[in-house]
Amino acid sequence: MIEMGERHIAGLVKKEVQVDDHRIVYLEGGKGEAILLLHGFGGDKYLWMRFARYLTDLYRVAIPDLPGFGESSQIPTATYDADSQVKRIDRFVRALDIERFHLAGNSMGGLLAALYAAAYPEKVITLSLLAPAGVESPRPSELVLLLRKGINPLIAGSPAEYDRLLGLCFVKPPFVPAEFKKMLAADAVSHRGFNEKIWNDMRLHRGRDGSFSPESHLEPYLPKLLAPVLVLWGDSDRVLDAGGAAVLEKKLRTARVVVMKETGHMPMLEKPRETAAAVVAFLGENR
Repeated sequence: MIEMGERHIAGLVKKEVQVDDHRIVYLEGGKGEAILLLHGFGGDKYLWMRFARYLTDLYRVAIPDLPGFGESSQIPTATYDADSQVKRIDRFVRALDIERFHLAGNSMGGLLAALYAAAYPEKVITLSLLAPAGVESPRPSELVLLLRKGINPLIAGSPAEYDRLLGLCFVKPPFVPAEFKKMLAADAVSHRGFNEKIWNDMRLHRGRDGSFSPESHLEPYLPKLLAPVLVLWGDSDRVLDAGGAAVLEKKLRTARVVVMKETGHMPMLEKPRETAAAVVAFLGENR
């Protein structure tokens, strides 16, 4: 009921489309130029709903469960490396008959969005990167330090580990009723095995010291990004350190950088109105 109510407020309808061997479930609403929103690792389309309510009056918004996540197909024999996912994203937008569009992504979704924009520059009007994976900050984040110890908090195996993950992602977690939170934790735990497969398929990633890390590997593609880029990061991000914003600002041809105060790894969920205002202003200047 909560999810349905928020979808209604945002003006979004749940749909599905077949893309090769994957059934992709997505949210869509609004009219105008299209914008595609990509969630992060272990997430789903619903992470963007509170943000999307501020866009559907202005844009046609499409938010997929990326293949392997949420309600979309999870195929044990399929490969979910970044290149395969980027190609699936392109087939998804073609299935929706979208030729040119604005593209935004958070965390892993930011990495995939940037790789997509590098591979298909003629299709991307603007690129908004919200704390994207793939950039090696001068300071290792708390997540990176844990990964170097062999601990991956992004893959929750119990309700307690899910609570720890929420604490890692937010300065102030958005309110979720207790019963609904219990359902979310159970869903995360049920997807643990497949999340491990996707993590290994994507190899997110090996840092300079050889340790397993969600950083690095995006930087070689930055010169291929031709669209205007918005980089938005929370200053208190414990998953991917906000120092990555300065790295991107230095290496991108043209980039607007917004660092949000007292904000964690998912600004579109923690501060949806403020995040949407920054993105809408950027899109309006580059239509």
